Amino acid sequence: MDAAEVEFLAEKELVTIIPNFSLDKIYLIGGDLGPFNPGLPVQVPLWLAVNLKQRQKCRLLPPEWMTVEKLEELRDQERKEETFTPMPSPYYMELTKLLLNHASDNIPKADEIRTLIKDTWDTRLAKLRVSADSFVRQQEAHARLDNLTLMEISTSGAFLTRSLDRMYKLRTSLQPLESGTQSQDF
Repeated sequence: MDAAEVEFLAEKELVTIIPNFSLDKIYLIGGDLGPFNPGLPVQVPLWLAVNLKQRQKCRLLPPEWMTVEKLEELRDQERKEETFTPMPSPYYMELTKLLLNHASDNIPKADEIRTLIKDTWDTRLAKLRVSADSFVRQQEAHARLDNLTLMEISTSGAFLTRSLDRMYKLRTSLQPLESGTQSQDF
């Protein structure tokens, strides 16, 4: 799965908007949305929120975790822990990117939030690289990827699987072949 596919999945996450128009309930395959009344908050998928924002039909409310205080706490906790800490959303990076790109005027301290999310992302990727290095050095057969998001797995997945494939090939080439048996390369 690549970054575009993960972002597509993230666009299904619900966010809160405050519409400036009236519309009865909309019946979609993915579920019913609305009704939309001016000034009354309503939850909609991110893809619709971005579309309405671009057409100046609503104001987006940031998720409750998207504040400088909560993100500083999250970043500091991530730096302290050896393991990956749970993120406030499985799509925290994609949500932040899309919301800041399309509705930064609705998000207080948007630049600070962007920096804090980037710091957290960098910390998590560094932690993932260290974990992968340890995994390879200890010649482990499996690993737990608790609390990693799809984007983090997508970012490092290709590298990690290629590395493990190379290790497997090196290990099997170093083992002497028993007489009468053939090696299969999967």
